[in-house]
Amino acid sequence: MKTLDVVGLCASLRTGSVNRMALELAGARMPSSMHLDIIEWRDVAPFDADILAAGFPSTVQALRDRIRRCDGVVIATPEYNFSVPGMFKNTLDWLSRGEDQPFARKPVAILSASPGPLGGSRVQYELRKILLFVNAMVLIKPEVFIGGSTAKFDGAGACVDETTRGFVTAQMQAFEGWIQAVQRMR
Repeated sequence: MKTLDVVGLCASLRTGSVNRMALELAGARMPSSMHLDIIEWRDVAPFDADILAAGFPSTVQALRDRIRRCDGVVIATPEYNFSVPGMFKNTLDWLSRGEDQPFARKPVAILSASPGPLGGSRVQYELRKILLFVNAMVLIKPEVFIGGSTAKFDGAGACVDETTRGFVTAQMQAFEGWIQAVQRMR
């Protein structure tokens, strides 16, 4: 069986982001048949239709190509003002352009971490609406909301909470099956 190539996108640009820690935890908890490649998107410019008229910027085209080639995408996102972080939404806006946008029928899993008690639940529902519009195949369950996240990761970024590790492991196992199911539908 081939290794499933999974792209990871962290919607937070902050170096010490707890969502980056959660994304790395997802990679570590994936079944051995999966590999996570975390992709940076920091250099994506603000969306501008005038720029698009001349073609996709190289940073956007590289992201589009990488997402198109992968078997699935895992997104870890913080919640900013009950919604998706603005610069990440901007990146999704760039990626969604064109008939060949890369999220169409692409398996996607979402997780979020927050110091608050809801674990970023509101952002996931906002992100699911965006991904629904681009025809992504979002894993419905199990959902992963890591509330009280500052107590669940240590200073080195390791998850110190067994329950959280269990939730993320269950989601990654389900995501493996979801990717395979979506591939069979093609």
